[in-house]
Amino acid sequence: MVDVSWVAALLPLAVAGFVVGALVGLTGVGGGALMTPLLISSFGVPPQVAVGTDLLYAAVTKSFGGWRHHVADHIVWPIVLRLAAGSLPAALVLLAILTFVPMNTAAVANWIRFGLAFALPLSALAIVLYPWLIRTKEHKTDGKLKDRTLVTVLFGVMLGLLVTLTSVGAGAIGVAVLAALYPLLAAKRIVGSDIAHAVPLTFVGGFGYLGLGHVDIGLLLALLVGSIPGIILGARLAGIVPEWILRPILAVTLCYAAYALFNKSH
Repeated sequence: MVDVSWVAALLPLAVAGFVVGALVGLTGVGGGALMTPLLISSFGVPPQVAVGTDLLYAAVTKSFGGWRHHVADHIVWPIVLRLAAGSLPAALVLLAILTFVPMNTAAVANWIRFGLAFALPLSALAIVLYPWLIRTKEHKTDGKLKDRTLVTVLFGVMLGLLVTLTSVGAGAIGVAVLAALYPLLAAKRIVGSDIAHAVPLTFVGGFGYLGLGHVDIGLLLALLVGSIPGIILGARLAGIVPEWILRPILAVTLCYAAYALFNKSH
């Protein structure tokens, strides 16, 4: 008799990937902010493994989105390079600390939970503000951007640390801050640039955690099996479900996840 117990074990994870993928397809944000706390609180995945697996999950899914934005010429590469100049070294430094500095596993898990408790409300706020912030006019800027190199690089450093520690922040927080820094850019170019920057950042973080042994490949595949059709369905349904209803629900969900994780860390 064929053993199908593995199907029963992976099915809930695929369903979770489908639900999160559908929400991302509907709203464009919230993937890591939803997936990591869900894996920790609902499936009992260790925080380090949840973050590492979610980073590689995000890297794969955002690669497809990044390519689509590149083909459509929605990416402002100078902005991407400024962000990466801060985020990638910051991610590598944090990964080096996790690799070479002796640490208690429980202490690292608590850091991740506290980081999530900080990042999730920020992401929730960004999700609510996101439509308002990107409501910019379609300016043709003749390719010249206001020189905000230093502040963009510093924001990249913050994103690199936050995303590598918690896997949260590359989406809603990134878009919200870029919209504030570059208000003359069209929304599609803000979103495209944010996704393009998230691809190398999540790959660096994900492979760093893989090297540390904190990525579950079976878990990753189960999530991708569910999320890919979920994102496709969500994208098709976008516009049917009013965002003014969906985004506050997502924000409240993220705040509750932060509250649950904060309490669990005590």
